[in-house]
Amino acid sequence: MNWKNLSLNKNVVRRRWFYPLVSVLVTLSICLGTILPSQAFDWLPLLLQGVQVLQLSNISDRQEVDIGKQINQELLRSDIRLYRNPEINHYVEQIGRRLAANSDRPRLHYTFQVVENDSINAFATLGGYVYINTGLLQAADNEAELASVIAHEIGHIAGKHLIKQMRQKAIDNGLLTAAGLDRSAAVQIGVQLARNLPRSRQNEFDADRRGLKTLTRAGYAQSAMVSFMEKLLNKSSVPTFLSTHPATSDRIDALKRAIQAQPSNNREGLDSAAYQANIRTLLRS
Repeated sequence: MNWKNLSLNKNVVRRRWFYPLVSVLVTLSICLGTILPSQAFDWLPLLLQGVQVLQLSNISDRQEVDIGKQINQELLRSDIRLYRNPEINHYVEQIGRRLAANSDRPRLHYTFQVVENDSINAFATLGGYVYINTGLLQAADNEAELASVIAHEIGHIAGKHLIKQMRQKAIDNGLLTAAGLDRSAAVQIGVQLARNLPRSRQNEFDADRRGLKTLTRAGYAQSAMVSFMEKLLNKSSVPTFLSTHPATSDRIDALKRAIQAQPSNNREGLDSAAYQANIRTLLRS
C-alpha cells in the first residue's frame, strides 16, 4: 500500500469539506450581521436557554397539532367544560370524521369535542381541534345543519385562519422577532383568540366556501348550511355563533349563489326524527 498517496488523498478530502463549510459559515455570519436594526435578534440566550420558537409563516402540520394540543389543555383548565356523555360525543365524532375525510386537509388529525354550554356557539383552534356547544346541538333541526357548522369550523382550520391571526397579533404586540415567535407566547395568543376570536369578513366567507364544499363531498344536503343560518338570524336575540360573525345576510346570499352555481342532489341528514333520536340523552337533560 502506498501510504504517501493515501495521505495525499486524505488531505484532498479534508479540503473538499473545509472550503464549502467555511463558505456556509461566512454566508451565515453575513446574513445575521446584516439584519435590519428593527429585526435584530440576540441568538445567544435562545441557544443557551433552549427556547423554542415558531415561524408561523411556514409552521408544519406536526407543530400545528402540538400547539393546538397545548391550547386545548389551557382551555380545559379554564372555564371550558366538556360534555361527558359518551353517546353524544361518539355521534359528533362520527359526523366530524366524515366531514374531515372530505375536507381540504383530510390528513390532519382532528379532535371533535362537545362543550357543556347552553349558548349556540362553535369554534376551532389549531391542529384540528373543533369545539361544539351543547346549545348548538339542541338548536339544530337535523344532522345536516349540525354538520354544516362543523364543516364551517373545519374550513377555518383548512384555511389556517387562526395561524394567520396569531401571527398578526404577535406583530401588533411586538412579540414576533427575526427568529420567530416564542412557543409559550404562541400558545397564550392562541388561547386568547380562541376565547374571543375576531371574525374577519374574508375568513368567514372562506370558511363558508370551504365548508360548503366539504358538506357536499360528504353527501349532506347543501341547503342545511343556509337554513341553519337563516333560522338563527331570525331569532329575537342573535346567538353567539352569528353575533361574532360579520355580515351574516351577505354570507347567506353568497352561499345561495354558490349552491346555484354547483347544485347537488344530496339529501342526507335532513331527517329531524332521526337526529332527535341520536341526541335524545341531551334533550332529556
